[in-house]
Amino acid sequence: QDWYRDHAIDNGAERLGFVGSVTLDMPSESVADVISEMLGFGVEERQVFPSWARAFRGLIDGTENVGVLVMVNGVVGADTHRRLDSEEFRGFALSDPLAPLIFVNGADTKAAQLFTLVHELAHIWLGRSALSEAAMDSRESETEEQWCNSVAAEVLLPLDDLRSDYGGQMTVEELDRLAKRYKISTLVVLKRIFDAGFLTWDEYTERYRAEHGRVMRLVDDKNGDSGGGNYYRTQPLRLSRQFAKAVISSTREGSTSYREAYQLLGTKKHATFEGLAEELKVA
Repeated sequence: QDWYRDHAIDNGAERLGFVGSVTLDMPSESVADVISEMLGFGVEERQVFPSWARAFRGLIDGTENVGVLVMVNGVVGADTHRRLDSEEFRGFALSDPLAPLIFVNGADTKAAQLFTLVHELAHIWLGRSALSEAAMDSRESETEEQWCNSVAAEVLLPLDDLRSDYGGQMTVEELDRLAKRYKISTLVVLKRIFDAGFLTWDEYTERYRAEHGRVMRLVDDKNGDSGGGNYYRTQPLRLSRQFAKAVISSTREGSTSYREAYQLLGTKKHATFEGLAEELKVA
């Protein structure tokens, strides 16, 4: 982040007006509307994405297009034997008017990562750095974490849409249907059903914990079958595509040394540097 901030200053970047533009006193619904519109990630725009993974990729692109760096990693550094625990750590936001940064725990499901990214964006809009860990089955409504949860939930599934679309049957099939339609986690669907007044608090917490257990079993099964993936596609996500492109461009312009670039990009080989440049289409 420090390198990118200095790079932005050197290139005459202006402060990002949305950083710190809202307060906790503002309704979460109005803030959600602003974020959805600015990122082009409203309910209708989301329908073009065929999967949670594609929707997440689109959300990352929209976020970086407005100037926020996004890093996604599910392991410590590049050590695949040291997975991050999504139960302990979901993401964090580093607020800065020139180079705000969001980190998302890639060990979580793609649908959960979507929620985390929007949650962290709410922190950026507040202009505050934060480590996010608030659960959706907590009733501490006055905290900043819960306010950011409310913003994220409204961005991903507006209450008006939920009320008109919910079939009224509290089944796994109905939760899955709504989750697939809105590209969100079934846990977020449950939270919005509660927010809309279709469940009491006790009913909600009981169903939430049961659904959470089901989701985590699915995550464990998927993790057990997952492979390593394509380095040239996963590394830009770990670094932030915008950050990696800036480093490569700066290096080719002569403003950053290749040695420093290799350190920033986490590589030791020039061939890898060129491979990343090709993947990111940096001329």
